[in-house]
This record gives sequence, structure tokens and C-alpha cells, in this order.
Amino acid sequence: MYLIIVGAGSIGRQLIALAAQQQNDVVVIEKDSNVAEIAAANYDCLVINDDATVTDMLEEAGAEQADAIISTIDEDAINIMVMLLAQELEIPSLVSVVHNEEHMEVFRQIDVNVIENPQHLIAEYLYRAVQRPSVKGFMHLGDSAEIFEITATRGSEIAGKTPRKAGEIGALDEDILIVAIQRDRTVITPRGETEIRGRSRHGVLEAGIRAGGHGAVQGVGR
Repeated sequence: MYLIIVGAGSIGRQLIALAAQQQNDVVVIEKDSNVAEIAAANYDCLVINDDATVTDMLEEAGAEQADAIISTIDEDAINIMVMLLAQELEIPSLVSVVHNEEHMEVFRQIDVNVIENPQHLIAEYLYRAVQRPSVKGFMHLGDSAEIFEITATRGSEIAGKTPRKAGEIGALDEDILIVAIQRDRTVITPRGETEIRGRSRHGVLEAGIRAGGHGAVQGVGR
């Protein structure tokens, strides 16, 4: 895959490393000469020290053959300009970081795949790690649902029960739906009589979240 990455700051560097590791063709555009020099010295990719909000620069970076462009700049105004130019150049996939939640809809209106403020996501993840120690990872689905992963310990209240039975005894909130169970390396789609076993990992969909509170998974263990 041919990727154009705009920005080689803290977010961009992680992205460059990941994309290069996956054997993609990566071109980076970075306006700051010092940052560009560091990126060029550390990653196996072409780094262009210039302004990505200029059409000629995107063309020089290979917009015509690019499969996607990802903008990681810490200013939404610059990111939206890059996305508009990329759209005009008909780059198939447009992806951008968005720092201000109020700007999300603007990006979506031009079909940009948006990634919400990474600093906010990190802070939320850290807070959830304290709030729900048994939850190993989570992500939002729209504005009213989340999906997260928990591990059922042996002897926990839900171990040895089906999801339906766990709900009946109050171990699963009514807004909780178990959508997948991982046992060793096998992922199972739970059916009516699928048993929840200790030390298995569960993908949980939490829907209908109320303001100021969330559904609960009781008796899971840490």
C-alpha cells in the first residue's frame, strides 16, 4: 500500500514506524526541518520537508498513486485543508486526526475517516483502567455504545454460566451483550447454550449507555 503521512510528530512517528514495519511504501511530509531530519534518519521512508497544504507538494509526494493519506497535524485547520486537497486529487482513502470534537462533523461531511483527539483517548483509557480494572481494552461505537474486553476468572460469578443465565442472576446488566468469546486462540460466537469459562476472554458490547452511568459486569474478577 502506498501511504502519504502528513506530520512526523509524536503521533506521526508511531504511524510511520508501524506503516514501514508492515512493508508499505511510505512518504512523509513534514514542515519542520528538524523534525523532518529526525524522521529521515530513523525510518526507512521518503521524507519531504515542505508544506502539505500546497497541491504541488501532495502531487510531488505521489498523490496520483497513493492509496491513502493520513494527516496527524495538531491543528484541525491544517488537517482539513490537507483533506480537501487530497479529495481534489482523488486519493481514495482520507484519514485524519481531529483534536476538537466540534470539528468532527466537518471532516465527516467530506468523507474523512476521523480519529478522535488521541490525547483525550489516552486519558480516557487510563481513567477506565482505574474505574474498571477487569476491562483490558475498549472503544466507542457511535455516541451510545462501547465494546470492551474482559477476562472471566475461575470462581467468578459468571464462570460456568451461559450469558442468558448470567443475566438472569444479575451478573450482567441488561444493556450488556457478549458478542465474542476467546478460548486459547479460538474465537467463538456465543449461542444460547455457550458456557462462559474461567480464564476465557470476552468481547462485550455495552449499548444504551445512560448519561452519568454505565452498565455493569458483576463477578468478573480482575
